[in-house]
Amino acid sequence: MPLHTKGSIIEFNLHGKGEGVLQEISIEGSDHSIRAEGHPAFGGTDSAPSPLDYVLGAFVSCNQVTSKIVALGQGIVLGEFNGRVEAELDNSVLVFGADGNANFSKVVLTVEVETELDDAAFDEFVAEVARRCPLTQLFVRAGVEVATNWTNNALVRA
Repeated sequence: MPLHTKGSIIEFNLHGKGEGVLQEISIEGSDHSIRAEGHPAFGGTDSAPSPLDYVLGAFVSCNQVTSKIVALGQGIVLGEFNGRVEAELDNSVLVFGADGNANFSKVVLTVEVETELDDAAFDEFVAEVARRCPLTQLFVRAGVEVATNWTNNALVRA
């Protein structure tokens, strides 16, 4: 499937239905669906990933997809991408109704990716991924402290 043209708008339509803290989300135009349940700390039974797990999983995945898009545009060859995300969420707003921001206070993304780039070019690549990644920007613009630690591993060609 080709990339969309510059300036095109891509629409997303999802529908959620459920009871309590369990929900099934269908994705319009797709056979895929997502089952989500509130984290056990918020009344879930651990029968499905929590919406917060999905957001954090999407964050690391979005960085990988954005890395590939940036690499394609710049003629960069990428090998294996390994990402990990850790986050901190103060539940006092969500669960207890305290004043403040219900968002994550901090997310930390750690990535190891194989490239043939030198250190300076890799730093530029990482900055461009951060600038263009929709979920990185969503967190940053929401006031979340976003820390990233990218490691450039040498790409070994077979």
